[in-house]
Amino acid sequence: MCTAMVPADMGEAFVMLESLMGFLADAAVAEVPVEVTAEGLRSLERVDAVEAVARARLLAVFSAQDGAVSDGQRSTRTWLVRTTRVTKGQAAEYQATEALAEDHQVLLAGLREGWVVTKSVALQLAKWTRPIPAEYRDEAEGILITAARAGADLRSLAAICAEIRARTAQPDPGDDDDRHLDRGVSLDTTLDGAGVVHGDLTPECAAMVQAVLDALSAPSGGGDLRTRPQRYHDALGEAMRRLLASDLLPKPAGQPVKALVHLYFAELRERDEDSALQDKWIGEYRARWAGHRAAASVSTGDGGAWLEGDAAREAVCHAMIIPVVTGDIDPAAVEDLIALCVAYHGLRTRGLDPGDHGAAASTTAPDPAAAPRSRASDPSRPGWAAPPPATPSRRRRWKRSWPSWSIRSWARSWRSCPAPAGRRRSCGGTCSARA
Repeated sequence: MCTAMVPADMGEAFVMLESLMGFLADAAVAEVPVEVTAEGLRSLERVDAVEAVARARLLAVFSAQDGAVSDGQRSTRTWLVRTTRVTKGQAAEYQATEALAEDHQVLLAGLREGWVVTKSVALQLAKWTRPIPAEYRDEAEGILITAARAGADLRSLAAICAEIRARTAQPDPGDDDDRHLDRGVSLDTTLDGAGVVHGDLTPECAAMVQAVLDALSAPSGGGDLRTRPQRYHDALGEAMRRLLASDLLPKPAGQPVKALVHLYFAELRERDEDSALQDKWIGEYRARWAGHRAAASVSTGDGGAWLEGDAAREAVCHAMIIPVVTGDIDPAAVEDLIALCVAYHGLRTRGLDPGDHGAAASTTAPDPAAAPRSRASDPSRPGWAAPPPATPSRRRRWKRSWPSWSIRSWARSWRSCPAPAGRRRSCGGTCSARA
C-alpha cells in the first residue's frame, strides 16, 4: 500500500514533483504491459489538468504583483519567453490558463478535479462562454461542467453552449453584435520560410473563404492524389495569385507588391558558372540569409516573405524591384587606405604628379638644406633640440616623407604667391620662388 507524502511547503513540493517526473521519464517503459501504459497516459492527462490550475493561480498572483516588471521585463508574456524559454505560442497558452483563474472560476474548479475536463477542453469552453453576459456566465459554465461530469463529449458541450448563448443574447444587438468576437489572422514563418496561418474569422469572412477554397480546390481528375488540406493549400495560393494579377490591390508605391531582391555579388559578374570559388561564395551567403530568415521567424520583422530561386522570380514579376548590393569590408585595410589618401594629398599640394613614381621617390627623403628653416629646425638658433629618431612604423611612414617644416614652408609660399587667388592651387605656391 502506497502512502502519499505531504510536502512541508511549496519549495519541497516542487522538488518532489521534479523527482517524481524524473522517475517517470527514466522508467523502463518498454517492459511495461499495455494496460499499465494506458493507465499511465490517462493519469498524466489528469496531472496535466491539475498542473494547469496550479500554473494559472501562480501566474495570476505573479501578474497582480507586477513580477515581470520587477524582473526587468515589460509584460508577463515577455517574461515567460525570456525566462522560462518557451515559445510565444506556449506563453499565450499559459496566459489563457491564467484567464481561467481570473474570469472563469467555475471552469477552473472543474479542471481541478482532473477527470471532468482536460486543459484543452476547459480553454475551449472558456472561449465559447466569453460572449455570454457576465450575469449568466457562471451559471452557464456550471451547466457545462455538470454535463461534462455526466459524460458529455465536446460535441454535446458545444450544442449546450450554443443554446445557452442563444437564450441569453440581447434581444436586439444591432451593430454591436460582434463586439465580443475574436477576429484576427496571424502568419508566422518557420526556419525554412514556410508559413503557418492562425486565425479567428467572423461568420461572414469564414463563409467567403470557404466559398473561394471550395471553388478552387476541386480535384483535377482521377489521378489527383492530393488530400483535402493539400488541395485547400493550393487553392489559397491560386487565389492569392489571381488577386495579385487582378490589379485590384492598393498601390502605395506604384506597384501592388514591393520586392527587396538580394543578389549575390558573384551573380553580378560574368564568370564561369562552374567556378568552385563562386559556388562556395554563393553557398556561404545562402547560409547567412537562411540565418536571417530563421531569426525573422521568431521576432518582429518587416512583414515580408522570404523566397529564393524560382519562387522568388515568379513572385516579383509584377513587383517594384529595389536592388540591394551588399559586400564585405576588410577593416584591416581601412588605415592603409587612409594613409594612401593622405600621401596622395601631400603629393598634390606639393605640385607633384601622383602618377610620377620617380617624383614620389625623390620626395621620400627631402633635402633639409634646400628647404626653409623654421625656429624649431634651425640648429643655430637658441633653444634648438634634436628631433627624436623616427620609429619605423608602417602607419607613420608618410609623416617622415612630408615633415612639418615643409608643410609650414609651403603655407608661407602660398600666402606670398603673387598669382591671383584662382590660380594658386594650380601653381602650388612655387611661383613665389620664381618671383
